[in-house]
Amino acid sequence: MTAERVNPPELSPPAGFSHAVVATGSRLVFLAGQTALDADGKVVGDTLPAQFTRALTNLLTALRAAGGTPADLARVTVYATDVAAYRSHARELGRIWRELAGHDYPAMAVIGAARLWDAQAMVELDGFAVLP
Repeated sequence: MTAERVNPPELSPPAGFSHAVVATGSRLVFLAGQTALDADGKVVGDTLPAQFTRALTNLLTALRAAGGTPADLARVTVYATDVAAYRSHARELGRIWRELAGHDYPAMAVIGAARLWDAQAMVELDGFAVLP
């Protein structure tokens, strides 16, 4: 995939996301929402950063199994049960993202959710990637 990240100077500088991504490739991979579930189907992690780490790891595992890499991500949506907590941990979550997915950010959004499928889940990530 080739990805052109578009961040117009007329918009506020992006921090931890790109305003737009122009992706060229031949295969789309749609990634289901991933929470902090372990291989036994149990939510792990007592903190938002711990759950974010596991949810992102799960998303990237699915992406790699489909033949992609983090650089192929064009869009990721984060669903958080507590947006204020998400914002307060933003610096740490950004560090986790860079460690696991690198420095090329997809177009992203954070959406507040009253509850996720797994009642103990604090965060869920889904998205799509464009592969060559």
